[in-house]
Amino acid sequence: MVDLATLEHMTQNEADMAFKKRVRTIFEWIAPRDDSVILDCACGRGFYLNMFRYVSQCKLVGLELDWPVIEKAKNNVGKLPNLLLTNANIYQLPYPDNAFDGVILSEILEHIDHDVDGLKEVYRVLKPGGVVAITVPNANYPFWWDPINKTLESVFKTHIGKGPLAGIWANHVRLYTADHLRQSVLSAGFVVEEERAFTHSSFPFIHNLVYGLGKPLLEAGALPKSMANAADRTTFDKNDGSLLNPMNLALSLLNFFDRPNVMNEAPGRSTVNLCIKGRKQ
Repeated sequence: MVDLATLEHMTQNEADMAFKKRVRTIFEWIAPRDDSVILDCACGRGFYLNMFRYVSQCKLVGLELDWPVIEKAKNNVGKLPNLLLTNANIYQLPYPDNAFDGVILSEILEHIDHDVDGLKEVYRVLKPGGVVAITVPNANYPFWWDPINKTLESVFKTHIGKGPLAGIWANHVRLYTADHLRQSVLSAGFVVEEERAFTHSSFPFIHNLVYGLGKPLLEAGALPKSMANAADRTTFDKNDGSLLNPMNLALSLLNFFDRPNVMNEAPGRSTVNLCIKGRKQ
């Protein structure tokens, strides 16, 4: 298992406190042994792949449907050894049965229309005894994480699903309750071994600030180099941690707000994420 100090080092630039806990959860549930074969489905820009390669020599496969996004993944991790990127659909995974020891399924199910069908394909490509680590956004999310959508849902029974103000609903078909997620995982054939819910306390409007404002500025190259180094998920060793850097000062503030949070909040408490560890029998 990867030690906590290494996980904290790999996420020291992270402004999304929920993402930090997703990373810790995935590494706890899918141990990166050098003889493992691990699929990240979908891999997005390759952040998890980059972290797994940083701590192990396991074989890594990343799947992504969106071609512009997989091009970004190629730029981030395409040159790393023993790593394959695939442009394909979760409903028709281009891999043989029983191919993977672990599958990362982080913030994916909420984007697809038929989640059980996608989960059944993941089940097919997992080896017997293999583990899927699933994270999804919680329908019962904290008000301050995304006040705009929480207000719209409460008052007008609607939400913003696209654009810089989309918040937690950005391009999502649904958010999940714990019961809905568990039932979907069980319906696909998995045994549920553990469930988690985390990130209750949060800085106001943090989802909008990180993904609606900060991410576009970073990807456009609009930040000064020192600030970009302190905000970049793809590098772990370029940020000196100086509080003279405004980005590090902001990260300190966000970490302060994250201090009350634990890795598994009490049932029924509003949280950003729900997570399930599923195993193929």
